[in-house]
Amino acid sequence: MLRLDLDGGCYLRLLEEPDAQELHALVERNRERLARWMAWAEHQTPEQTLAFIRATRRQIAENDGLTMALASDVQIIGIVGFHGVDWQNRATSVGYWLNEAEEGRGIMTHAVAALVGHAFSRWRLNRVEIRADVLNTRSRAVPERLGFREEGTLRQAYRVGDRYSDDVVYSMLACDWRT
Repeated sequence: MLRLDLDGGCYLRLLEEPDAQELHALVERNRERLARWMAWAEHQTPEQTLAFIRATRRQIAENDGLTMALASDVQIIGIVGFHGVDWQNRATSVGYWLNEAEEGRGIMTHAVAALVGHAFSRWRLNRVEIRADVLNTRSRAVPERLGFREEGTLRQAYRVGDRYSDDVVYSMLACDWRT
């Protein structure tokens, strides 16, 4: 099983089907906050959580990305992963979310840095992109701390509930990444 150790006792690991109940319980605890930023969160069911885990396994099997559980000790505290890989253009994008009780400790910054490093060193990609709602200051802080370049804002790029989100686009190129 792939495992990436992070600072502070946290680590990234592959999701397994037996994680579905724990992951769904984490979504439930964070549902209101997550649903503000991510359309899937408002009505996520246990069955959809299991389907998500199965999709992450297919993603790996099809060489189309890597989505992992962010864990502390033995419990899942978040998710971080690539939405897919554009192998022709050597590019990918990263998405992430974290249990509210774990915010403010730099955990997600370390997790995203580990995946970005993986994309550039192991997969030899050229570009990693992160998009975040202009109002989501915590999510935007991750690429900003990692030195991603802000490229612009996509107006009404993503629908969340009954509103459209303006998303800030950040990018990192392999030649700019510090190991």
